[in-house]
Amino acid sequence: MSLFSPTADVSVRPAVPGDEDAVARIQLSAWAATHAEVLTEDVLEKLDAERIRAQWRDAITAPPGPGFAVLVACAGPTVVGFCAVAPGQLVSLEVLPEHRRGGHGSRLLMAGVDRLRSDGAEEVVTWVLDGDTGREQFLAGAGLGPDGRTRVLATGVKDVREARWSAAL
Repeated sequence: MSLFSPTADVSVRPAVPGDEDAVARIQLSAWAATHAEVLTEDVLEKLDAERIRAQWRDAITAPPGPGFAVLVACAGPTVVGFCAVAPGQLVSLEVLPEHRRGGHGSRLLMAGVDRLRSDGAEEVVTWVLDGDTGREQFLAGAGLGPDGRTRVLATGVKDVREARWSAAL
């Protein structure tokens, strides 16, 4: 009998060419699972998966400048989550619904914040869609909070509201 139990092979690494397929799939899956009520099926159905994949390919292979990066979370060899950062901002963080609550989001957030710190950021900001209580709880647990700023995004079908969350680094 072994005293050691097997542990999952989990990691976070910089995204590489070819990861854009998984990143786009994760984004679409996560949005459908988390934001269907707020965004509505009409908005989700109008999302162009090929365009999203091409945008992630460009973000991975030709970031628009210093401080931009895409990181992926892996369970073994499988990409199960991602985050994207820009100077001072966590642009996106998504994990496949079936892989949530396994620590991938926390690892991605820590890696993203580490990247922001290494690029000289003194604050991290991110935006949270109204009604995303799971993300609010996750971010609050990591020390971020709403800072009172909001914005409205026009989706072409309906406008949606986001609140800005931030924390000092």
